[in-house]
Amino acid sequence: MSLPLLIAGLGNPGAEYARTRHNAGFLVLEELARDWRVDWRQEPRFESSVARADRGGRVVWLVRPLTFMNASGEAVGAVARYYRVPVEQILVVVDDADLPLGTVRLRPDGSSGGHHGLESVEAHLGTRKYARQRLGIGRLESGVRQITGHVLGRFSAEEAEVFERVLRHAVSQVTCWLDEGIEKAMARYNGPAR
Repeated sequence: MSLPLLIAGLGNPGAEYARTRHNAGFLVLEELARDWRVDWRQEPRFESSVARADRGGRVVWLVRPLTFMNASGEAVGAVARYYRVPVEQILVVVDDADLPLGTVRLRPDGSSGGHHGLESVEAHLGTRKYARQRLGIGRLESGVRQITGHVLGRFSAEEAEVFERVLRHAVSQVTCWLDEGIEKAMARYNGPAR
């Protein structure tokens, strides 16, 4: 039997954060669950919402941590350990204010780039060598580091239209990652959403 995979979308739980820029990871996972017709269930032991998908004979765990962004690694690490998911079988989906809105970038590993959710995942997995898909949400002003209000804000009507394309593009890239591997997924889908 093949090893399980884990796809974690990072965000903040609660209605006040729904559809905010910082919840881009949650939004991608919700699209995947809809496409794959799988249901979410609360898993208090993991502090997560979890869905199980069977894709081509492989088990894929979809995870939305309910720990808030800055502690996302607690949930991701707990699920990965419990289901014995190797780090090379993990993909984390996050927002990225350093990428322009409408841009998607998948990498096999790397630094957190100052993203506290990725810092937490790295701390709890004990490595940076896990794949991450970054969804550009842009910045209001270039060079400004304090962006809390921006990332926790909702998309404008114009931004929401762009982000709907991003969601479909991101889902296609995740599916390609599963079916054809990370190199093809990066070559085919990194860049502006089409």
